[in-house]
Amino acid sequence: MSLESTRTPAAEEADDYLERRTLRRGSAGWVLLTGLGVAYVVSGDYSGWNFGLAEGGFGGLAIAMVLMGAMYACMVFALAELSSILPTAGGGYGFARRALGPWGGFLTGTAILIEYVLAPAAIVIFIGDYVESLGLFGLESGWPMYLVCFAIFLGIHLWGVGEALRFSFVVTGIAVAALIVFALAALPDFSLGSLDDIPVDSSAAGSSSWLPFGLLGIWAAFPFGMWFFLGVEGVPLAAEETKEPARTLPKAIRWSMGILVVLAVVTFFAAAGARGSAAVQEAGNPLVEALQPDGKATTLSRIVNYAGLAGLVASFFSLIYAGSRQLFALSRAGYLPRFLSLTSRRKAPYPGLLVPGTIGFLLAAVSGDGARMLNIAVFGATISYALMSLSHIVLRRREPELPRPYRTPGGVLTSSVALVLACAALVATFLVDVTAALIALAVYVVAIGYFGLYSRKRLVARAPEEEFAALAAAEAELARD
Repeated sequence: MSLESTRTPAAEEADDYLERRTLRRGSAGWVLLTGLGVAYVVSGDYSGWNFGLAEGGFGGLAIAMVLMGAMYACMVFALAELSSILPTAGGGYGFARRALGPWGGFLTGTAILIEYVLAPAAIVIFIGDYVESLGLFGLESGWPMYLVCFAIFLGIHLWGVGEALRFSFVVTGIAVAALIVFALAALPDFSLGSLDDIPVDSSAAGSSSWLPFGLLGIWAAFPFGMWFFLGVEGVPLAAEETKEPARTLPKAIRWSMGILVVLAVVTFFAAAGARGSAAVQEAGNPLVEALQPDGKATTLSRIVNYAGLAGLVASFFSLIYAGSRQLFALSRAGYLPRFLSLTSRRKAPYPGLLVPGTIGFLLAAVSGDGARMLNIAVFGATISYALMSLSHIVLRRREPELPRPYRTPGGVLTSSVALVLACAALVATFLVDVTAALIALAVYVVAIGYFGLYSRKRLVARAPEEEFAALAAAEAELARD
């Protein structure tokens, strides 16, 4: 009797379930993935970070940037190891599922979803503002602009992952090149005296010209220090569409982080030193402001302004990708409604693209408050960072013999640093925007209720993350026997 003839209807049904939920394999190498990692973040170099100057001054934001950079560096090294062990589209959710069980996986995945659904909604508002300020074709920021952005870029994603990543790579390249042009243009006007020109609040503990708002200002600047790196952790979400993921993902993650560190330092010092921290602390486009000391546009400032739009497009586009893959993985495993993980003939998770896209458009059209939505996204991000770092520690302790094609330098000490700093950043979000933190908590509570009362009992055993967990449990049982 052939093996095929012994297959049960249940097994065939399981195979059909996964066949309808398959991504296109081998679509990306490490270069495209490095571009994806930079694309997630590059818009943060053009705007947003500078509001941290109003919270901590130059010194406070500088220290916050260093600490948050250390958090991201430690975390991505831990993620590089975890992605070489579990190369699935679940990314951080899959890692936490293996280490912390179904609840840990769901809590991590939900936090990541909050980040990747809210961030595009915020960025599309900024895109609309940029287009209006540039006077492109007389267009104005508003819901028609947001709808066009979502429609065009969702369409490219639905076309296919290879095409989407190549588009993102090109736009990201333009944005990065413009950052280098900006830094060179700002260099002649750079002055150390301009860095600490924000008036000092003498009533703040530990205040000085470098820390005008005191020591507490450093902590309050944490969320803005994150904007130089926010999103790079999404690289592992491309695991199932990657060539040789165990080797490619760690390399792409490390390269992405290295490039982002260089861009953060260059952008921060050039913008604040050319025009002064006080002048750019509340600017919607701080790089352009730094190149226009008299308020008049120049050729270089126009170039940087257009490149800022390219940076926003790159981050908007790539974050849509990340959100769709996280939703796909959670749905495929049964944590969320299963129809959300269906894929098209081109292997694009079309419900996972269209549903978050629709939510993002509605949030942007109704709210119009991009800053608050980004603060909600940051809140979700910090929760996921803490849980992913904890997952690395748990797996190192509980499964030391697990094959690890890549090992995190420093081991659990590295991920422990990331865990502590992530918890500090989570608390800091309440210092910046209590309302945003409470909104994120409310969404989290609703999601927890859905999982605890319904989907927890309907998980799909054949999903990759669940199979990994079942295999680990079986191996542990054999070891005890």
